[in-house]
Amino acid sequence: MTCTVLLELHVKPEFVDTAIAGLGELLPSTRTYEGCVEVYAHQNQDDPCNIVAIEVWESREAYEKYFAWRTETGVIGQLGEWVTQEPSVRYFDKKA
Repeated sequence: MTCTVLLELHVKPEFVDTAIAGLGELLPSTRTYEGCVEVYAHQNQDDPCNIVAIEVWESREAYEKYFAWRTETGVIGQLGEWVTQEPSVRYFDKKA
């Protein structure tokens, strides 16, 4: 069964365009990472500083392996410069 991951970012207003461009550069390699089914970034229409990556992975373990890799390569640290708070990561199972 797949795992849907919601990665929510609250981006500083001055970094919104930078964050979206950065995600645009990162997501193609994420899509080819082992275990990734799909991933897209979405911007909140009512709060442009709120960006959510909606991701589908073969398993939670596959996502956690990917996240560890992104942390090791420094990408997660760079996100820290753009956001007002720690990213929220939530895991969901499709039920209906």
